[in-house]
Order: sequence, then structure tokens, then C-alpha cells
Amino acid sequence: MNVPIFSEQIASGKTPELLFWVGCAGSFDQRAQKITRAFASILNKLEIDYAILGKEEMCTGDPARRAGNEFMFQMMAYQNIQVLNGYGIKKIVTACPHCFNTLKNEYPELGGTYEVIHHASYLQQLIDEGRIKMKEGGDFSGRKITYHDSCYLGRANDIYEAPRKVLEALDAALVEMKRCKSNGLCCGAGGAQMFKEEEKGTTRINIDRTLEALDTGASVIASACPFCNTMMTDGVKNSNKEEEVQVLDIAELVAASMENE
Repeated sequence: MNVPIFSEQIASGKTPELLFWVGCAGSFDQRAQKITRAFASILNKLEIDYAILGKEEMCTGDPARRAGNEFMFQMMAYQNIQVLNGYGIKKIVTACPHCFNTLKNEYPELGGTYEVIHHASYLQQLIDEGRIKMKEGGDFSGRKITYHDSCYLGRANDIYEAPRKVLEALDAALVEMKRCKSNGLCCGAGGAQMFKEEEKGTTRINIDRTLEALDTGASVIASACPFCNTMMTDGVKNSNKEEEVQVLDIAELVAASMENE
């Protein structure tokens, strides 16, 4: 894929107006790389003036801070802020709610203030502006889709409608789980839980959550977070339903349903 890199763009005298912050999951996790590719393909197709930092991008430090290592968080944050401010970056879009929350709400007190947008809100904006047009009778038209709210997108930042509006644009039948929106259940990966063994208990939280999603009868579980995607995928595998139920990011759903101009 041809993805522009910020340093190369600057060297050739261009200043991209949008930085796509890929994040660790989107860079290194094989499943999440597909989400990154899907989102980049949408940006490319619409000829949006964007770039990524590439090797200059470090982890935002979110898992370190959640796990209690404040020193490491601040070291990573200062390094990123130096790079971002050095390029004069004003506007950032990311497909990871953890990166979104940290960049938007926690970097300003360390000297990094930017307009940070989550890809759910950005895709909704592009659909509303008529720049993204969906195919008639696309792949997901009429199919039952349920959406799982990411804690860092929903409860932490009050973004509930944008991902749902994106799914409605697919002409799919959106079915809600019993616990949704501000009452949604965490997939179990937030707060650095993604990187540690769970405490003793009778059931894994992601299996509980996936069963709620399966109960809706949906053939697609949509998410807008790479961690949620992993947890829900594991839950679907645990129920031996991977033949019938797909777990997809909203960017993948849009990329598959867009009209080819």
C-alpha cells in the first residue's frame, strides 16, 4: 500500500493536514493491521491529505499509565509530543479509542494540544458530507449487525451515535445488545488488562460479553477498537461460531461497502 510518511512529505515541501495515528495494535497486531489497511484505503480513495509518522510514532503510553507506571507514561508522552510539535501537527485521527483518549485528554497537560478525532466520528463526518458513498445492496445490506461500545469511546468520551450512524449508512439492520451505550459492558481489555492474566473468577468477561452479542442473532459484531475486536473474536471462537459470525471494525465494513468512484 502507498501510505505517505510525514517526514518524507515535509522533506518534499508538503505539510499534510491530517495525521493518521496508527497505534501499537494497528501497527503490530496482525488482525488490527487489517483495520489500519482498511482505514488507509478509505483515506487514499478519497484523496485525503494525510500521512503517518511511521517509525517516529511511539506508544502513547496509555497501557503504562493504566498499569501504574506514570514515569514510563510521561517519558513516552514527552517523546511523542516533541515529534508532533516539531512537525506542527494540528489534527490527528486514530482508529484506537485508547490512543484517542490519551492524545485528546491527557497530552494537553504535558504540552501537546491537538484536534483529535476518532475514526468513528471521522467516517460519520465523511458520510454526512457525501464524500463516502455506499454501494446499492452492498455486502452488509439487510444483515443483522450489533455494535459493541468501547469504554474509552463511549463512557470516557461520550461517543455513542457516530459509530451507529456509520453502520446505519450500510443499510444494515442494527440490533442492540441488552447492555449498550452508557450501560455497555467492557470487553475486558481496557485499563491494561489486555496485557495481563485475569484474576480468579468463574467466567472471562469477554466470553460474557460475546454471548450477549450472539444472543442478538447478529451475523456481524461491529467494533471501533482493536482491543475490543481481539476480545470479541476470542469470545466468538470460544463459542465455535466463527463460521456464522464475523467480528469487524467499522472501517472494514465501510471499506467493503464503498462505491468505487
